[in-house]
Amino acid sequence: MKVIEVTNVDFSLRHFLLPLMRGLKQRGHDVVGVSAPGPLLEIARAEGFTIAAVPLARSLSPRANWIALKALRALIRAEKPDLVHAHMPISGFLTRLAALLEGVPVIAYTCHGFLFNQPGPWARRALGFAIEWIAGKFTDIYLTVSDEEARDARRLWISRRAQPCGNGRDPARFRPDRAARARIRAELDVPEGRVVVVIVSRLVRHKGHPELLAAMRGLDAELWVVGERLDSDHGEDLEPYFAQCGLGDRLKRLGYREDIPAILAAADIFALPSHFEGLPMSVIEAMLTGLPVVATDISGPREQVIDGETGYLVPPMQSAPLGAAIGRLVNDAGLRARMGAAGRTRALALYDEARVVARTLDLLGA
Repeated sequence: MKVIEVTNVDFSLRHFLLPLMRGLKQRGHDVVGVSAPGPLLEIARAEGFTIAAVPLARSLSPRANWIALKALRALIRAEKPDLVHAHMPISGFLTRLAALLEGVPVIAYTCHGFLFNQPGPWARRALGFAIEWIAGKFTDIYLTVSDEEARDARRLWISRRAQPCGNGRDPARFRPDRAARARIRAELDVPEGRVVVVIVSRLVRHKGHPELLAAMRGLDAELWVVGERLDSDHGEDLEPYFAQCGLGDRLKRLGYREDIPAILAAADIFALPSHFEGLPMSVIEAMLTGLPVVATDISGPREQVIDGETGYLVPPMQSAPLGAAIGRLVNDAGLRARMGAAGRTRALALYDEARVVARTLDLLGA
């Protein structure tokens, strides 16, 4: 069977789709990966995958999306796939529409977070709902990464057949690692006794960096910020928040890193105070590494983190409760160890990449 996997940007293909593409290949299928152009596509090409770059735009621009739709139709017409599997809201809508117009036998979609749940203007959220509702009517296989969003899709009649497939990471890569911890801390000149809080995410407002920076001010710990802003990211510039945070040398901005497993192993607490999520991979990675997680009580994280057992859930967009939760962990090494161990046990049971990929492939009929 020939399968086309489509997502919005090279970052998503590299970090979300590549494990699924490997699974399809291992089952004997012919796989084509598709996203907007970007340097991270070379990683998949180096593994022998056919990768097509098309002009997908993460915006609601009619002109940009018309160009993308035409390019997707041309690609699908040339490849003649048996199954098209789309990801992310805008690229997912355009891909499913192109597949419908080109008569693809099976059209599948995985929702990584509903656009209408993202904070923003009412009109944009209404349009996000309309996109999901319309495309759901011609989607044969409708998957979501979180249980809650599968329930929402069925409840809102987006897809009455929506099924959760989950997210996962490789426990052999993401694990406690004393050697990596010592190496990274030496590289960053951080003594073993210093408590490190880490966030791994794109530098966009809805990930909650301003609240985290404010929460860290009164804590005896340092913050590592891992990630960068993509060229296609929209919204408020976060640089003024970093410039005015007052953390001094307690803030380390590490940018984009390929050694995330080692970075996590060198930290003590993971924080992700997002306003909106699907089922964040970064939380899974942190849990597998044995870190306690402080996250916001929103769809996605609240089914990952057991409040008071594997970490803490706090209200979104508020720095005070976030600081209080992180502070409890900063001041209690035993609590960090207990919660981290409980989180790793939970992640091994629920978020093992091999099992998640196998389940997804079964749901796709691949």
